Amino acid sequence: MSTSAVPPSRGRPRTITRERIADAGIALGLPALTFVGVAGALGVTHMALYKHVPSLEALKQLVAEEIFGRWALPRADAQPPRPLADYLVHFIASLRDLVRAHPGLAPHLIRRSAATAPMRAKIVDHQNQVAAAYGLPTDRARWLLSTLAFHCIAVADTLYAGLSAEERAADEAEIEAEFGWGMHTLLLGALRVIEENLPLDAPSFRAPAAG
Repeated sequence: MSTSAVPPSRGRPRTITRERIADAGIALGLPALTFVGVAGALGVTHMALYKHVPSLEALKQLVAEEIFGRWALPRADAQPPRPLADYLVHFIASLRDLVRAHPGLAPHLIRRSAATAPMRAKIVDHQNQVAAAYGLPTDRARWLLSTLAFHCIAVADTLYAGLSAEERAADEAEIEAEFGWGMHTLLLGALRVIEENLPLDAPSFRAPAAG
C-alpha cells in the first residue's frame, strides 16, 4: 500500500514554503493536523513534507507559531490613548477570540516550554510596549499581562473547545456572560495589585498535610 498523500505528478515539483505549510495547517486546524493531511493540501507527498518539517510536533509548533505571529495584537500606544483598564478589556477580548478561532492553540500559549522563540519575543515586546505606554515597571507590566492572559486562555479554551456550532449558538449568551464577569473580576483584582503596589508573590494553594 502506498504511503503517499497524493500520487506523484509530472512536471515541475510544487514549491513547499513555510507560508504554504502554515496556511494548510491552519485550514485543517491543530486538533486534526497530520503530515498526510497537510501534504495532501499542498499537493505533495508526506515524505516531501518531512524534508521541511522533521516531526508532527514540529509541524504543530510551526502552525501555532504562525497563528500567533499573524495575530493583530492590540497596541497599547494607539492614539488617542485609552485608559489602562479599557486597553486590557480590549486585549482580553482579542486573545479570547484568537483562542476561540483556533482550537488546540491554547497549550502552545499557556505552557512556556511549548512557546517558540518568536512567540516569546512577541510577548516580551508587547509587555515592554504596555510598560512604556502606561508608565509601569517592566516586571509589573509582565505580571499584569501574563496573569490576565493565562486565565483568559485557560477559560476560553475550556469554554469553547469541542463545542459544535449548534452547541455554541445555544449557550452563547450564557457563556459570554460567565466569561465576561469572571475576567472582569480578575481584571479589577489585578489592577488593584498594580495600583496599590501590592506584592507579586503567589500564595500557595497546596492542600494541608493530613495528620
